[in-house]
Order: sequence, then structure tokens, then C-alpha cells
Amino acid sequence: MDENQTVDHDRILKINIEEEMKSSYIDYSMSVIVARALPDVRDGFKPVHRRILYGMRGIGNFSNQPYKKCARVVGEVLGKYHPHGDSSVYGALVRMGQEWNMRYKLVDGQGNFGSVDGDSPAAMRYTECRLAKMGEHVMDDIEKDTVDMVNNFDDTLKEPAVMPTKIPNLLVNGGNGIAVGMATNIPTHNLNEVIDGCCAYIDNPEITVDELMQYIPAPDFPTGAYIYGLQGVKDAYETGKGRVVMRAKAEIESGEQHDKIVVTEIPYGVNKQQLIEYIADLVKEGKLEGISNVNDETGRQGMRIVVDVKRDANANIILNKLFKMTALQSS
Repeated sequence: MDENQTVDHDRILKINIEEEMKSSYIDYSMSVIVARALPDVRDGFKPVHRRILYGMRGIGNFSNQPYKKCARVVGEVLGKYHPHGDSSVYGALVRMGQEWNMRYKLVDGQGNFGSVDGDSPAAMRYTECRLAKMGEHVMDDIEKDTVDMVNNFDDTLKEPAVMPTKIPNLLVNGGNGIAVGMATNIPTHNLNEVIDGCCAYIDNPEITVDELMQYIPAPDFPTGAYIYGLQGVKDAYETGKGRVVMRAKAEIESGEQHDKIVVTEIPYGVNKQQLIEYIADLVKEGKLEGISNVNDETGRQGMRIVVDVKRDANANIILNKLFKMTALQSS
């Protein structure tokens, strides 16, 4: 402020800080809940995902067209619909193209989109993308005034308030987010089972959870693995809160020299490289005996983690210890 300027105290409003904090924080929390952190139950999308798909449609980035640079898509979304950081937009774009995160991919990526080992994707100037078939279907008939269109952030363009998807995307691809005072974590499900369940619910709106679970018995994760016990699943379906315990798919292969524990599927959300390193650390520290080596033999044929069991050790006992002590069993 200029030293020569005077303050007009008559124009200063005295407000109780407690009341102002209540009012302002409610406004902030509603903005985070509605416009940032939680998916919409109608289409299963957060605003950033919805805007990415709509932006890709706007530039003709369809599944039957050539790939476009991810930087081109990110710039389109930032400039027209999502006035936030470019890294958050690119991160959301990449995730929709990762087969270990999405049960059904919405984006078809080309280039380094990261890995199940936790590797970061390449910079957006290197990677390319286009809509996947599923990503196109969530916008079917959008040009026929099927959904409300709202103003974008600077009132110069229109964007859909919600996608006209025929696919129950929130159940199929799940969703998670932490907002203010609330959070959500919905697992992924099999599309065929969800469609059958929806049809059963339409035929009988009074259907019970037990009856519905005949059509949708449990979540279906993109990384495979087994669900260990269904009580947590039933609790989640009934109350919205439940603990789903997952176990890796592991088999014991007998050999002439020693047995091997071969893991071909791991629980959803587990970082494969960190899992292998943690097992190796347990062996080095003497907390897990009977293991001589841990190798990552993952290749084009799929995931394959091989745990070499010492000749005098019991492979079944070691496998149970791995379930107990590592992320081979997680919830």
C-alpha cells in the first residue's frame, strides 16, 4: 500500500472469525466434494476424467483415428475445460490407459504409460493416446441433447454436466477419492455380471443383497488374484463398508533340486517391485527363513514371480508365511 494512502475504516466489515470459517470452509469442502475429489454416481467420473474424454472427442481423437500426442490432449483440456495443473490432467489421462488400474480401459495409450512395478510414465511430449472403444461408448448419443451442458470455467464453451453412459462405469471401473469429511473406495467389477445385476434389479426393485450376489458375486480386479472370503464383500454391498481381503494366485512347483513358489497374479494396487524387494529384505533380516532366492521372471507371457525354496524347507509353510507377512495377502 502507498504510504500516502489512508484506510477508510468505515468500509471495513468486522466479522466473527468463527462464523466466517464455518461459511468459507463449507464452500471449500463442497467444491472439493462435488468438483474435484469424488466421482459422480451417474457416470462414475470425476470432473477431470470427464473433461479429458470430452476433450479427446472434441479433437476427433477416436479409436479408429491415428494417435495424438498426450501433450496435445492435455493442452486442449487445460485451455478449454480444466484450469488446474497439467500434471494432474496427464496423471488422470495415463491412469485411464493402464490395464493394471482399469478393469476396462477408457484410453488407448502408446508409449511408456508406466508399469505395475510403479515406474512413472514418460513425459507427455513423448507418449500418444486416443480413445478406447469403451471410452467412446460412455459418450454415445451425447450430440443428441441427452445430458445437460453447462458453461466451462470462463463461460466461453459448454461441457457436459455428466456423461450419457449406458455402462455402469462406477461399478465396472470403480472409483476412489478423499475429499473433505468423506472418502470413497469402490472396487472394480466384471461388466457382464454388473449388466446382469442391473437387469435383475430393474425386473425386481425389491431384490435382496443375497439375490443380487447371484449375479454379482464379488468384485473383479484387473490384476486378478483371489478374494479370500466373501463376508467382507457382502458387508460392503449391504452397508457400504466392508473389508475385501485378496490373496495372490500362487502355485508350488516341485523340482528335483528344490520347490518353487510361483506367483502369477497379485492383489489389486500392490506394487510388484516393492513386493519383491520386501520379501528379499525379510530374508536378509532373518525374519523369513527357508527361501534361497526371489526372481522376477515377468515377460510377454504375463506376470511370474518365482520364490526358490530351500531343499530342507516346506513350501506350503513358507507360502502361508508370505501371505501373513507380505502384500501377497492384502485388503
